[in-house]
Amino acid sequence: MEPEDQDAIVSKSQRKREMTALQDLGADLVKLSPAALDKFDLPDNLLAALREAQRITSHGAIRRQMQYIGKLMRDVDVEPIQDRLAMLRGESDAAKAEFHAIERWRERLLDDDQALTDWLAAHPGSDAQQMRQLIRNARKEAAEGKPPRSSRALFRMLRDSAG
Repeated sequence: MEPEDQDAIVSKSQRKREMTALQDLGADLVKLSPAALDKFDLPDNLLAALREAQRITSHGAIRRQMQYIGKLMRDVDVEPIQDRLAMLRGESDAAKAEFHAIERWRERLLDDDQALTDWLAAHPGSDAQQMRQLIRNARKEAAEGKPPRSSRALFRMLRDSAG
């Protein structure tokens, strides 16, 4: 046997590990909401299989459906899917950087009145009135030592406006 033929041979165990990995990735996709699934660029047949798996309640039927999803995923480039899932979980470097940038904006908004003008210039679609109210309430909560409910709401609003 020539050396290049040995590279082409994949053991049965390796193929099984790869299929299990695809099924696990499919299981992660099944756990997502329908709206989150729509953001992935998935083939129609795979998307239909994922939606069907979300609907199924029988254990055996779910197992068979997951095997089918793993089979369909053989024909799909899984790297973009894994990257997108990592983004959704906040595991990727880009997601962490985005989180920290939003956190810095929130701190700037709570410390400096000029920061709101800067934010609105960079993100014109933001609701200025609601942001002013959240900033005012967050400052008041911090001064009174209350839980940072408005600060968290401000963070969510910044995240939604930025993304």
